[in-house]
Amino acid sequence: MSSDLAAATSPQAAMRATELRTILEEHLYRYHVLDQPTIADAEYDALFNELTALEAAHPELAVADSPTQRVGSKVLDAFAPVTHRVPMLSMGNAFSAEDAQNFDRRCREGLGAVDEQIEYACEPKFDGLAITLVYVDGVFVQGATRGDGAVGEDVTENLRTVRSIPLSLSATHGVVPKLLEVRGEVLMLKKDFQRLNERQAAKGEKLFVNPRNAAAGTLRQLDSKLVAQRPLAFFAYGVGAVEGADLPKSHSAMMAWLEALRFPVTRERRVVKGLADLLDFYKDIGARRPQLPFEIDGVVYKVNSFAAQEKLGFVSRAPRFATAHKFPAEEATTVLLGIDVQVGRTGAITPVARLQPVFVGGTTVSNATLHNEDEIRRKDLKIGDTVIVRRAGDVIPEVAAVIYAKRPADAQNFVMPTHCPQCNSLIEKLEGEAIARCTGGLFCPSQRKQALLHFAGRRAVDIEGLGDKLVEQIVDANLVRTPADVYRLGLTALSNLDRMAEKSANNLLIAIEKSKKTTLAKFLFGLGIRHVGESTAKDLTKHFGNLDAVMNASVEALLEVNDVGPVVAQSLRNFFDQPHNREVVEQLRACGVTWAEKEFVHVPPSKQDLNRITAPDMDLPALAVGPFTGKTVVLTGTLPTLSRDEAKDKLEAAGAKVAGSVSKKTDFVIAGAEAGSKLEKAIELNVTVLDEAQFLELLQK
Repeated sequence: MSSDLAAATSPQAAMRATELRTILEEHLYRYHVLDQPTIADAEYDALFNELTALEAAHPELAVADSPTQRVGSKVLDAFAPVTHRVPMLSMGNAFSAEDAQNFDRRCREGLGAVDEQIEYACEPKFDGLAITLVYVDGVFVQGATRGDGAVGEDVTENLRTVRSIPLSLSATHGVVPKLLEVRGEVLMLKKDFQRLNERQAAKGEKLFVNPRNAAAGTLRQLDSKLVAQRPLAFFAYGVGAVEGADLPKSHSAMMAWLEALRFPVTRERRVVKGLADLLDFYKDIGARRPQLPFEIDGVVYKVNSFAAQEKLGFVSRAPRFATAHKFPAEEATTVLLGIDVQVGRTGAITPVARLQPVFVGGTTVSNATLHNEDEIRRKDLKIGDTVIVRRAGDVIPEVAAVIYAKRPADAQNFVMPTHCPQCNSLIEKLEGEAIARCTGGLFCPSQRKQALLHFAGRRAVDIEGLGDKLVEQIVDANLVRTPADVYRLGLTALSNLDRMAEKSANNLLIAIEKSKKTTLAKFLFGLGIRHVGESTAKDLTKHFGNLDAVMNASVEALLEVNDVGPVVAQSLRNFFDQPHNREVVEQLRACGVTWAEKEFVHVPPSKQDLNRITAPDMDLPALAVGPFTGKTVVLTGTLPTLSRDEAKDKLEAAGAKVAGSVSKKTDFVIAGAEAGSKLEKAIELNVTVLDEAQFLELLQK
């Protein structure tokens, strides 16, 4: 089709719009339902943009079930009530194997089959928000919450933005009824929930407690454009009213029918016979619960035959033919006995609650994470409080809330220690950060493995062959305590390690020897100083020229370095103020690690000088002026041919500064496949976004 959309004839435009809608819905289905995408995001975006432009040029083509209508509409004042054609009933619960046994017995007795095994359809019980979707002649016309079972809230516009919900049904995928009500659950996948909270934290906004709260809060937003920005998902699990088509004869067949109509349904469903199989399904799903992509709080058992369901009927507001077998409670009440701190692999200091042991989520819990000092203050948590503890699957338990009514008079505030409990180094908490950290990175036992891996990395001193597994071995065998000890390793000690033959050990020793000749920038980066990345290490090298000048520089002197602010300057000062760290640096020098240096002469440079200074004998070559010279660039997503490191090298060689986050100062964002919040931020701030081809083309100019 011609790019001049406005000039296109109406028949041509209509044909192309229909074709694009079909193609886009197919790709949405493959991506959001099957999890089997067949085109790159950039290709999808190009097709979507073509349809958007086409509908803008020909407004009569913008139908309600177009993929372009998933972006949200005007803000509502309130949700209108919706009376369900068929009530959305609640379900009875089973909390034990005995409860499940009684359910099976009642079903057998009700069907007059006491000595037979009943066929059941089993599936996970989603921990989300129940909704109903109404389709008329195959087109989605209304969506509503469960509400009280009889009347819910109209959330149609919000549900239009959920990409796994089909906006129209096709007869090629099964018989499409004149009227169809599909019942299911709106939820947020675990990975999407984590990303959402990461974005919330980056914006300084409130974090969601769990995926269910996030999904429920999102679906009830009055602004559907906001809902469109949140990653909601949908799974169908039943039907309500149906007109103009015959339903299958069983629940399992109905699920297959819904799947044929391209509704997302869980793959974790199973048809079983008898009580033993019910309990086996419960145990199997419970064991795999942490690995499931969504949160569940139990499993659902339904008599499979619809004829049998009709015979069993209902009691009060619940069906006799179905029950929810719940997992053990994931929240319990206990007493906070004390608060200790743990040191993580990166030096993060995490407060840990010591609890009066309590059974929750299927196990006895005596410890729980408190995340950070700010979280303790936010929850107003004191030692001696009665608290609610939450545990989900194999996730580390956390203190969810305080029961203030039970606070004792002698409850005590938590005081964060000033020195690391592992190495006695200073604990720092920089302005604007939530997490306190140990500053003894090269010395602290808790950080030893991470520090070694970082120091040996390709972009640091580059010790080829010194990877995760080998670092695990040499640290666990107490062969290495600091990076300097790597240069004292011998052939015999290495050869005695698991899966380390003499030839491999010799190759590693050659790589270690080769790494002794490095650059000051690589060495500084390899020290793992908080907030000192490759770009900052190069700026420090360019400004000071030698390590002693960096180590002894005051905060004021460090602030004279290009792009070094108060946070980075203080982090450098804190690191080199630790005697442990200076000792490791001196040991590395004594072991022969060396680089070219020049004498530091303090001449505060002007802004023009900073753009002009080059150091041929240092780490950075002179830069030719080009499209990226002096520009700040952010990389996000996976590029088609270049690795992140390769792209970064090309940018720095072209005079750009590669940053880790997008801000108003960002000049370009280079985006690849699965670009996330950084791309969203770039679009929001109107930052120029390039794909790999555009980036490489600019490099040639």
